[in-house]
Amino acid sequence: MPRIAEARPGAEPSSPRQRARRQSILKVAADAAAVAGLERVQMQEVAKSAGVALGTLYRYFPSKTHLFTALMAEQIEEFAARVPERAAGTSPEDAVFETLRSATRNLLRRPALATAMIHSANTARASTVPDLARIDSGFLDLLLRAWEVEQPTEHHIARLRLLILLWYGVLQARLNERLSPQKAEGDLHTACHLLLAPGPDAG
Repeated sequence: MPRIAEARPGAEPSSPRQRARRQSILKVAADAAAVAGLERVQMQEVAKSAGVALGTLYRYFPSKTHLFTALMAEQIEEFAARVPERAAGTSPEDAVFETLRSATRNLLRRPALATAMIHSANTARASTVPDLARIDSGFLDLLLRAWEVEQPTEHHIARLRLLILLWYGVLQARLNERLSPQKAEGDLHTACHLLLAPGPDAG
């Protein structure tokens, strides 16, 4: 019978050794999900492959939902660190589109892992899975940088929030093969221009 996770956040590592252990767990889980998918990932096997006790794994990640939500937060932060500055002559909305297109292609390199992370993030509760906030803030900061908005208003945030929700839907449709790559990118491009283009009520 699967373990029923406690409704609590995972412990945060407080030393370099603990951080390395946590990173090892995340890497093993990512590789396992990329091959087998979320349902077939076994926490006991993740702990064994990462070289940690099962209790240690559950201390950091009380459930698979915690584990793969944390992994998505890590991947967004790593992706953000690699995104180049906006090319000269690129409109703000096109810069955001390019960022979303790149993020989509990056995730789709390992579709089973992308499915595991998105499913976990969608079923997690913010009160017990703090890494949801890392996902939201990390992605928002990434798109604000692409949009070159240094002092965002609530209206900027709301437009990007709607765009991010739409992006999740387009990504899911790609994973389900309901949209071709061309249609998915076309929809994203349209959404960026509709939501982000400057207008009389922009700001």
